[in-house]
Amino acid sequence: MATVFAAPDDLLGAVGQHLGHSDWIPVDQARIDLFAEATGDDQWIHVDPEAAAAGPFGATIAHGYLTLALTNMMLPQIVRVEGISMGINYGVNRVRFPQPVLTGSRLRGSATLTSADELPGGAGVQTVITVTVEIEGQAKPACVVESVSRYLR
Repeated sequence: MATVFAAPDDLLGAVGQHLGHSDWIPVDQARIDLFAEATGDDQWIHVDPEAAAAGPFGATIAHGYLTLALTNMMLPQIVRVEGISMGINYGVNRVRFPQPVLTGSRLRGSATLTSADELPGGAGVQTVITVTVEIEGQAKPACVVESVSRYLR
């Protein structure tokens, strides 16, 4: 269930708050293949199960940028800001991929509001939300990203 803020200004007082978790998302070979097709990244470690079985991970793995892209699915499940004209993905400050995601894994996001600042002219609030993408059954995360969003009034 998402943490809901009634207005962008409510974010300003919530810095440091853990916002919750997303649902688990399966990462199957079909999802990986579609991402490879969309991005042109068809390296064997992602799309060739037979070759990957003999590779360093024993199976195909998800692209790091696929894992990162899935945070766009996770964040709306974790946090919602009401009373805005729109929300904008503004970018990222830092991304790391500590652990590969094997095909057949399930991922979920865990998020903490790292910072919240008023935008110039009272246009809204800019946040940094640190999203840790967890792999079910694994101690190390798949991805840690500082996601920057703007919530405009």
